[in-house]
Amino acid sequence: MSSMVKIRGRIVTADRIVEDGVIVAKDGVITEVIDASGPKSTREEDALRSTPSRGTTILPGLVDVHCHGGGGASFPNAGTREEAMTAVLEHRRHGTTSLVASLVTASRDVLRERSALLAELADDGELAGIHFEGPFISFERCGAQDPAYIIDPDPRFTRELLGICRGHALTMTLAPEKQGAYGEGSVAEALVEGGALPSWGHTDSGSLHAREALEYSRDILDRTEGRRSANATITHLFNGMRPLHHRDTGPIAEFLSDATRGGAIAEMICDGVHLDPSLVRDVVEILGRDACVLVTDAMEAAGMPDGEYVLGSQKVSVEDGRALISGQGTLAGGTAHLLDCVRTAVGAGISLVDAVYMSSVQGARILGREDIGCIEAGRRADLLEVDEGLRPIRVFKDGALIR
Repeated sequence: MSSMVKIRGRIVTADRIVEDGVIVAKDGVITEVIDASGPKSTREEDALRSTPSRGTTILPGLVDVHCHGGGGASFPNAGTREEAMTAVLEHRRHGTTSLVASLVTASRDVLRERSALLAELADDGELAGIHFEGPFISFERCGAQDPAYIIDPDPRFTRELLGICRGHALTMTLAPEKQGAYGEGSVAEALVEGGALPSWGHTDSGSLHAREALEYSRDILDRTEGRRSANATITHLFNGMRPLHHRDTGPIAEFLSDATRGGAIAEMICDGVHLDPSLVRDVVEILGRDACVLVTDAMEAAGMPDGEYVLGSQKVSVEDGRALISGQGTLAGGTAHLLDCVRTAVGAGISLVDAVYMSSVQGARILGREDIGCIEAGRRADLLEVDEGLRPIRVFKDGALIR
């Protein structure tokens, strides 16, 4: 039996806002987007008449490509399907209908076990992919990663993890200064050949290695048929990397330069904690929205009260929504949902269209998906209805109401 969904309101598309429109979906796929202000057929007039407006705004389902957990559950610590799904559903109820599960630096056996579990959920369509944040990262800029498990780049182990993931591995965070991170026979080569992407970050690199890694990324992606995406990524720009200084430049200027020239897409954690929102606005104005993607880097405390939590092998204390390694001042992931990041971006002066674009279209682009990420005919009916304050009211996934 076929199912039909019609929803009316203010619609945020990839390029503009339709002040009054109707989205029609059949069997989980959008079939029409009707603008009430434009010329209409009789059928479209009927759809408008039969669909009352709720005075709300409709966004595409959001796409988060860097998330460690939520709802009291952590992907790096989940031992069962049920635990992992707790985190998935926490974010889904808040409008993130496509979610990439991020692991952290851990032992080889733990990474194997978590990869196998998360791949099963990706097989079932519950997850959009898997991100490895480590273990081939910098000791000096490890952030909340446990330095005890950081190892040198190992292409053979990388290929093993890719095999366990069965095509669901999306990205792996690499420090470009580590030997074997990029170049012939490198981890980056193994990732691209295996259908995944290098994500440069957690790095103490200077300008040289950062630029070489970015240029290598461009080159290998350009010449690889069947690549997942044309762009490498930058793991949470500014966080977990040597700061920009005019005489000791570090990697940030190279990351910005490459992104400006159509290279890597820069993640930014727009939760108001990891970055000043004005900096996010400035970077978007400099790079343009096509070079940026908003992410949460959320850990298990997302949607939960302050208290004590874990992220991999690290104990985390959350106070006033800030997650810190217990006894330290190091940020340990975020506690926001991606819709919170959209709201923060808009509050900083980024247009709603661009904030939503960087939280939906861009994630889909990194994933290499053309069926999600925006509201247009032929896309999956993943929809998020919000109030005037950009708070979630209803969420649809594949046309089915889940909230």
